[in-house]
Amino acid sequence: MDGILAINKPRGMTSHDVVFKLRKILKTKKVGHTGTLDPAVDGVLPICVGRATRVSDYMMDSGKTYIAEVTLGSQTTTEDQTGETISVEPISPNAFSIEDMDAVLQSLVGPLVQTPPMYSAVKVNGRKLYEYAREGKVIERPSRTVQIYAIKRLSQPRFQDDKVIFDIEVACGKGTYIRTLATQIAERLSTVGHMSKLTRTSSGGFQLEESLTLEELAAMPLDHVQAHLLPLERGLKDLPHLEVSADLKDRILNGQKLKQFSTPLTEETVLTYQQQALAIYMPHPEQAGIIKARKVFN
Repeated sequence: MDGILAINKPRGMTSHDVVFKLRKILKTKKVGHTGTLDPAVDGVLPICVGRATRVSDYMMDSGKTYIAEVTLGSQTTTEDQTGETISVEPISPNAFSIEDMDAVLQSLVGPLVQTPPMYSAVKVNGRKLYEYAREGKVIERPSRTVQIYAIKRLSQPRFQDDKVIFDIEVACGKGTYIRTLATQIAERLSTVGHMSKLTRTSSGGFQLEESLTLEELAAMPLDHVQAHLLPLERGLKDLPHLEVSADLKDRILNGQKLKQFSTPLTEETVLTYQQQALAIYMPHPEQAGIIKARKVFN
C-alpha cells in the first residue's frame, strides 16, 4: 500500500495519535505525517503511506491555508485559547473601524518576522521551548522570517464581553505561527489578542474537501482504502520536473550518477518517465557536469 491520504484531523488528537491509529487501520507500520498539527487544531493532515513516506520532507515545506478565529481584548500564555489569560484590555464597539482592521491585515502580507511563542516545539539549546515554559522560564528565542501570501477577513466583527471576535483566512509558507499572527494583528491595532480557534483547510496542495476522517477510513474494507490513496507525485508538485527517455529509466532507478542534461539541473529535480516519479536528482556537489540521486522511488 503506497500513496498519500488526506486526513481531516479532529481536535483533541496529536499528529502522532493519527499515525498510531492509521497503522492499525491500514495494517502497516510504514505510515508518517507531514508535520505536526497541534491537538487544539483540526483540519487537513496529509499522511504518507509506504513508499510515499520518502516524500514527506518535501511536503512539509509546502504552503498552507488556515481559517482562524481571532479574539481581541485578551492575551493568553500560549497565544491561543488553551492558555491562561495574562492580560485583558476591554474594547469598545467604536475602538477601531472595519477599514482599520482590513488595513492591518493587509500590512501583514509579505515577509513577516515572528518570534516563536514560548509554548512551541522550537528547540533552543537542545530543549523544546514548551519545556522551559512549563518550568516557568522565559528565555530569548530566535526570531525568523515567514511568508504570508494572503490574509482575508471572512466575517463581520462580533462584540462580546468587551472583546472583538472575527474570522480570517490565511495563506502562508512553512513555519508560520497563526497564533503569533493573531497577537501581531492585535498589536497593530494597539490592543492585545489571541487566536481562539484554528482549522487548516489546505496543506501541500491537499484540500479539506478531499480529506477523510479516521472513522470513515476505519469503516472501509481495506481493499477500498487503496482508491483513496493519492499518488506520491502529488507530494512533489512544488519541485521542478523533467521527463526522461526510456533508456535512462533503469539507470535512474538504480541511483546511478548521470551526466548533466542539455538543460542543466540547478536544483533538486524530479525525474519522471511517463509522468511517474522515478527519483529526485541534484547537481553533484564535487563533480562538475554530473548529477546524483537524492532519493530513488524504486
